Amino acid sequence: MTNNNLLEYLEIDFNIVIRDPLWQDIKLSKAIHNIYMSQEFQKLSRIKQLGPTNLVYPGAMHTRLCHSLGVYHLARKIIISLLSKSTTFKLSKDGVDSFLAAALLHDIGHFPYTHSLKELPLTDHEILATQIIKGDNELNRVLIDENFNLNKICNILDFESAPIDKEIKLYKSLLSGALDPDKLDYLNRDAFFSGVSYGIQDCSFIISHLTINNGVSTLKESAKLSLEHLIFSKYQMYKTVYWHERTRCATAMIKKTLLYNLDKQIIKGDQLYNLDDYSFNQLAEKHPTSFMNVLLVRDNKLLKTKYEKTFDCENEFDIYCADLNNRFKAENNIFNTLVKKYPQLRADQLIVDIPEPISFEIDIPILFKDGSVKSFKETDDIFSESVVKGFEKSLRKTRVFTIDAIKEDDVCEAIKLCLRK
Repeated sequence: MTNNNLLEYLEIDFNIVIRDPLWQDIKLSKAIHNIYMSQEFQKLSRIKQLGPTNLVYPGAMHTRLCHSLGVYHLARKIIISLLSKSTTFKLSKDGVDSFLAAALLHDIGHFPYTHSLKELPLTDHEILATQIIKGDNELNRVLIDENFNLNKICNILDFESAPIDKEIKLYKSLLSGALDPDKLDYLNRDAFFSGVSYGIQDCSFIISHLTINNGVSTLKESAKLSLEHLIFSKYQMYKTVYWHERTRCATAMIKKTLLYNLDKQIIKGDQLYNLDDYSFNQLAEKHPTSFMNVLLVRDNKLLKTKYEKTFDCENEFDIYCADLNNRFKAENNIFNTLVKKYPQLRADQLIVDIPEPISFEIDIPILFKDGSVKSFKETDDIFSESVVKGFEKSLRKTRVFTIDAIKEDDVCEAIKLCLRK
């Protein structure tokens, strides 16, 4: 198939339209639509994209399904743009189909609060995705019936695996780069439904300035400002939405509950993998005592912040609590100190929260007018590596959440005592 034939295919055969509030018309082929209609994909419509963020921004009720459709839509736009501009590289129909299927299915392994539970002893959602794609289910049968290449789809989705060929290497760079369709959709979509403007990107401009160099996606120099905007937008979205104080509190309450229940073997990890938001809450209702915090989060009854500071890699408490097991021990020590003065305090009502390290990808290759290619972080005057590190550092806050009755000074004193034990 020539590039022109592929362009024809991507326009003519993609004639099923789904209306999206963000991108308007999203066009699917019959084969892609059959994937969309599978039971495994439809489950994503019952998982909120931003977990408990709707407790802060009530409009943030959009789902993993909507986001996945958006990623697929932008992936198709990227392929059309690349094919329209260049005849120096060749793509195959099998490869393009695999890439579009991978874009649509990139979150198929998600279960409730997946991104918030990275520290827990659970299987990565990327691995779960490949297991679902190759499993005995409706999605697998659709993929086989529609002649999709399962190995290529899984190779694109598994970021840690080596690409099986040069074309797959390109698709992996497109789906996991600094300007990937995943990030372009979630920043725009999350901002749109949260009612904030920080995440809005000029996606059409960015996509039109993507090109291919040495087999990987590269951004033209004339669009460097768009990358600067994206980096700052990501910072603002983390500061105001993703890591909002109340969102962190809700996430920490759920994380502590699951850690306790996994440790006590009340539940097992594989019980979580097939859940959606509704069945997750049903699980909590079956174990109301050990899942009390999950039920409180459901009802927007959160603990209060009684200690907060910027994470410091030289601070003794921060260093100790950066490890999840140590954090659990610190919580117990602080609880044992506070409960003497506040006998109404329960162990699950004392939580230390430290966000995981965050990284702003700034090593995307930039194609300059003279034909040279250099890394963005080496050439940008504003977003130098040290400036971006400052962004990353300022976002991480060490917090202690507990009941409102406890005084902040008592928490600080309990932390000091904790360090002496």
